[in-house]
Amino acid sequence: MKRLHRCFAAALAASTVLLAPLAPARAQDSFYAEAAKPYKGTTIRVLDEITPLQETLSKIIPEFEKETGIKVEWELLNHFEVINKGQADMLSGRGYYDAIMLHGFQLGPMISAGAIMPLNDLVANPKLSNPNLGTSDFIQNPFKTAAFVGDKQYSFINWNYNQIYWTRADLLGNADEKAAFKAKYGYDLAPAETMEQMRDIAQFFTRKKGEKLAGKPLESDFYGIVLEGIKGGSTFPTLWNNFVKNYGGNLIDAEGRPTFDTPETVAALKMWRELWTYAPPGIAEYSLVDVPTVMGNGIAAQSIAWSDFVLGVDKKGVSPYAGQFVYGPIPIKAGSKERFAEAEPSVTVISAASKNPEPTFIFLQWLADRKQQDKLIALGEGGVPIRESSWALPAITGAANKTLYTAMKSTLDVAEAKPKMPKFYEIYDVMSGIAQEVGLGKLSPEEGAKKGQAELLKLCTKCLL
Repeated sequence: MKRLHRCFAAALAASTVLLAPLAPARAQDSFYAEAAKPYKGTTIRVLDEITPLQETLSKIIPEFEKETGIKVEWELLNHFEVINKGQADMLSGRGYYDAIMLHGFQLGPMISAGAIMPLNDLVANPKLSNPNLGTSDFIQNPFKTAAFVGDKQYSFINWNYNQIYWTRADLLGNADEKAAFKAKYGYDLAPAETMEQMRDIAQFFTRKKGEKLAGKPLESDFYGIVLEGIKGGSTFPTLWNNFVKNYGGNLIDAEGRPTFDTPETVAALKMWRELWTYAPPGIAEYSLVDVPTVMGNGIAAQSIAWSDFVLGVDKKGVSPYAGQFVYGPIPIKAGSKERFAEAEPSVTVISAASKNPEPTFIFLQWLADRKQQDKLIALGEGGVPIRESSWALPAITGAANKTLYTAMKSTLDVAEAKPKMPKFYEIYDVMSGIAQEVGLGKLSPEEGAKKGQAELLKLCTKCLL
């Protein structure tokens, strides 16, 4: 997360193009049409992940085709398919796709395999590189940590996936529940700001069928929290960045050496395990898709979830509780002075096997351009910004639930891409299993920390590129 910042100052200073000042949208209108003239009639294939964000973007892709004469075959697959299919194409050298969306954690393995084309030569080409792209307007932590390794640039920034805290305003604002909570815990019931408060809320709202919730008898069991627990998905990153790091621990140190068996990690694992006792019994099978479904169905009081999925759930006609949710920053350990939050800055890269790198590069710039980003936010009546200027757009400032965007910004202010580790998948697999075993009580927190460290050391003594 904070491993590669030392190299970025030199990398960015070396190219005035990369830090071009933010320009008004109208000044950029003609650039792409002019740059694309030699490639008119070319077809590029792009593989992306399907979420509410990409579904909205699909509405404006035809504008790129009209403006440039470059045709885009844009394929959308689910989270797991886009990873498997995209990587298979890149690693095989087939080059069916010119551009492929990669999550930040994929970059280490793909870069080490030589499967991604660096953009440096394309960025330095005045015929292809838009001097008014305004990369200084990108939200910088996600951009810098995802797009660069040393002096090599591999991408811009496309999708700032981020996690937020999510709870039920109707429950937390209920007078009877507030009085009972205050009597039991000695402080006011409100959205959790600390891990300890999140634990108290989880304990307080976990109830059996027939007990009352906000004055009404429950027709089924109700749970104080829901978290992702599947072996895979984002279970371990959720534990790693929201819990372990907020407790002062980490997976690796600044040099890439494994550092999982610390007292801080053990304390985080204890909180992780306790929260699982207040979650639905099927938590070990819940994926990043299931968590918002559970919240939308009103089965749990609070969660940590991906904000882009929230956008698809907190809508009238989708969830009966739409409009009754409230959001906040990821809770931190009480007394902690530094804040961490799980995010997955994601990028669209050019495959090293692409036969059309130049028109694909033009498309990637167009995609990240302020004009398109403004339109994406407007069409989606909100969204997840990649640019600082987007926070001031009417669709965000005028949103019915401003707490969602406050929560997003709190995460993106500290968000960083995953460390670029060549063996990330091997690490991810073993650590996901440990996260699940600790959550289920099959390993004690102490055993989980010890086992995690031992497994890490088997895979790498220095884990970074």
